Amino acid sequence: MHKLIAITSRAKYLGLLGILGIVLDVAHMRLLSLFWLLALVEVFASPRRMWQSLQQLAGIPHIYLTHRFHLPSKETYRSQIAYGLPFEGEWVVVNGGTDRRSSHSWGIPTQRYAYDFLIIDDDGKTYQGNATRVESYYCYGKKILAPADGEVVAVSAHQRDSRTFGDGTVDPTTKDILGNFIIIDHGESEFSFIGHLKPGSIAVVVGQEVHRGEVIGRCGNSGNTSEPHVHLHVQDGKSVFASAGLPVAFDGITATRHEGYEQRDPRPLPEELLADTSVANDSARCYIHRGQRVANAASGTPPRSSTG
Repeated sequence: MHKLIAITSRAKYLGLLGILGIVLDVAHMRLLSLFWLLALVEVFASPRRMWQSLQQLAGIPHIYLTHRFHLPSKETYRSQIAYGLPFEGEWVVVNGGTDRRSSHSWGIPTQRYAYDFLIIDDDGKTYQGNATRVESYYCYGKKILAPADGEVVAVSAHQRDSRTFGDGTVDPTTKDILGNFIIIDHGESEFSFIGHLKPGSIAVVVGQEVHRGEVIGRCGNSGNTSEPHVHLHVQDGKSVFASAGLPVAFDGITATRHEGYEQRDPRPLPEELLADTSVANDSARCYIHRGQRVANAASGTPPRSSTG
């Protein structure tokens, strides 16, 4: 079944040629549009994933309406809680920022100010050895920390790791978009979501009080992801699909430009961000963005290629 879904998930895009055939009025090419029907295989193979996708789509207008079309921004919202990074050592921000150009997912209000973090070595690689094995990735199995004090209000812990292909492709057989995750209520209508955790690694339960820096799980590859990493965002409610994302100013961290990031990510970074080679220290709150190496200031900075 997994092979069938993997094949159909790619073959459906032949339907694009069918659209071209309709435009050019070429009968044989028009028939290729039928390949879009292969998308039904994915729908029936993972109804939960389809349901989550529909919830996410429905959540977008809901969030805009409940916030009267004035979503939180860096200019209008200041986080009430002091947040640290959810890991030990130095990682790289590969998605995320506080504006449209650097955003993780600007069009999805909940994840507008989300971040994806992973470990990149001095050669620009995120793994050593076989890229199709999750264990080969530097960040896989690393400790994940609570970003701030709070109470655990939701946990998902039973999703398998998604497969990795080493080419940025997302596993089409994944049955749950979110994967294994933890949601922490920090008070002041601020809830952190930490996702893509390793199966069997979650060390907290609903109702448990946690403190900033406490180990709550391990980095994994569960959910809608192409390789092991940790996802973090802060939202103004418990619901993953119906809450607005909040811009977070971290404190007690260091953040410097990751040299060579442009070779990994072809999306251009804003000029003002490129000029910011060092924007944070352990005595001030700051915003971070993709293309930076970040660490909790008190944790030290181990070698970036470490797999320990």
